[in-house]
Amino acid sequence: MAVKIQYPVIGICGLSCRLCPFYNADTESRCLGCKSKNRIAVGCPFITCAVKKKGIEFCWDCDEHKTCVKWKKHRAAGKRADSFKCYQTLEADIAFIRKNGVTEFAKQQKTREWLLREMLREFNEGRSKSYYCIAATVMEIAEVKGALAGAKRGSRGLGIKEKAGLLHSLLDGIAAKNKYHLKLRK
Repeated sequence: MAVKIQYPVIGICGLSCRLCPFYNADTESRCLGCKSKNRIAVGCPFITCAVKKKGIEFCWDCDEHKTCVKWKKHRAAGKRADSFKCYQTLEADIAFIRKNGVTEFAKQQKTREWLLREMLREFNEGRSKSYYCIAATVMEIAEVKGALAGAKRGSRGLGIKEKAGLLHSLLDGIAAKNKYHLKLRK
């Protein structure tokens, strides 16, 4: 069953590919999104069920989404732990999409991606990609913008390690104040 993919970088289950470390890799093996041609060919349980069997782009478009055990387990697991990607906002993202639509979510994720890429371009000492991906995922956009602007102002003349340390300290301060968890939960 053929489905027209309109949002290749928004996962079938609700995850944002734009904020994934594998999507932001600078290698040939970079992932182009959960619904890219290569990922659909490899598949995952959600690709197999939604795209290949039912011809829909998202789990919430399925007639069975309220009773789907597979999607329910995935969302429940995301409340407790992450894999290679941060799942902390999965439920909130799905709620946002239901309320505002996937187009609005996609716009928001483009802004988050831009902020993430700025952090990676100017403040990544080679060890912070996952950390910045999580910060861009869980923090409010205005908070990330503020931390990034503060780090840019305060880091003139610093080496990359010091620049990264400054941005980390600003993000960590916001995280502590607002009880954000900026590490993958295992």
